[in-house]
Amino acid sequence: MVPGAGMTPLLRKLLGMNWALVLTMYGLLVFGVFSIESAARHLPQGGEWYAEKQKMWIMLGSVVYFGVSLTNYRWFRWLSPPLFVVAIGATLLAQENESGVHQLTLPGGVDFQPVQLLLLAGILASAWLLQDLPRLGRKIPKVGWLLEEPIVKIVSVGLMTGLPFLLVVKLGDMGSALVWLPVAFVLMLAGGVPFRYLSFMLLIGAAALPMLYYVVLPEVSDRGPQRIETYLDMLHGREVDTQDEAYAAHRVSMAVGKAGWSGVGWNAPAERGSIHAKRMIPTDTAHNDYIFSVIAEEQGFRGSMLLVTGFGLLLVTCLFIAAYAMDPMGRIIVCGVVGVFFAHVFENIGMCVLITPITGIPLPLISYSGTFVVICMFLLGLVQSVWVHRKPIRVTEEKEEPEAQAPGLMLPSRDL
Repeated sequence: MVPGAGMTPLLRKLLGMNWALVLTMYGLLVFGVFSIESAARHLPQGGEWYAEKQKMWIMLGSVVYFGVSLTNYRWFRWLSPPLFVVAIGATLLAQENESGVHQLTLPGGVDFQPVQLLLLAGILASAWLLQDLPRLGRKIPKVGWLLEEPIVKIVSVGLMTGLPFLLVVKLGDMGSALVWLPVAFVLMLAGGVPFRYLSFMLLIGAAALPMLYYVVLPEVSDRGPQRIETYLDMLHGREVDTQDEAYAAHRVSMAVGKAGWSGVGWNAPAERGSIHAKRMIPTDTAHNDYIFSVIAEEQGFRGSMLLVTGFGLLLVTCLFIAAYAMDPMGRIIVCGVVGVFFAHVFENIGMCVLITPITGIPLPLISYSGTFVVICMFLLGLVQSVWVHRKPIRVTEEKEEPEAQAPGLMLPSRDL
């Protein structure tokens, strides 16, 4: 009897989910809610207000997550072209608020950041092109082989990721723009672009760094060159002004460095030596950009390692799912999601421990970010859909043993 033969397709999908992914995701979300409540306590609305708002976004994201998980991810290939166009248009129409964030105000007063939607649209569009262009090439005689060449894959990914990258750079959001670089590399790697092409592009990118730093970066960002120079000065032990340009980098790194094994405790007062309680960590961004520094100070090394281990488990589970994908599109989608999460985690934690310069970028599933947490749960829903709709295991009925044969004789085989 085939297992699950009496179940409805919906129930079979629900029971067949990768529950390690579900539990890890919600574990990080719960960890984030408690961290937001403490990190945002100095804001006028108070930490509880931001925690409640985050819970509402998580509830909305849960509807999105399970809806996407139970929908076959291959249907989203038809959604990717219009979604990409809508995301580009919405980003162009976005207005900058007082915090420097580009967003649209939707009916009902909901603020929406289309830059985050670009990540979802770019990954879906790249996966769609990388899978379907070679298939189309095999159906076109004589010239179809051109669509299977690696250069076509590179151009496809370059268009789907390069256009959003340039658009975000134009907006001055260098932190979000930098995410596209590892994502594009991972998409091409998962799409089958040979290593020699990837190595050549890496060398070209390294050679172009001086021109990008001295010519392009000053034109697109006012604070970018200064943040990099401050980071290099601190890295080499040179004197910096900790009350001006190095204020944030000095304070957040000090909060992480002084925490010790157990930290000062959740929502700790200033009497315990809490830097955040003394409002030395920038209060307006402590609950999103600098939330790891608050977590590290309050929970110490053990809490920080628990958080990093949670992200590691999440990414390893995603890579495990990618190995079981039914088709190239599923594998490319999952690898693209891994690239997005890894880039955000590395940038956000890296700037708090002085591995990277300061960049305004949220920590996935942890930082207070309405649009971003929903997009993250949408992306993880796509990963779950790849697992739920993976290639089914064929169950065959047991065949009766053949009758005994005389020595030296062999039954004819259908495989011959």
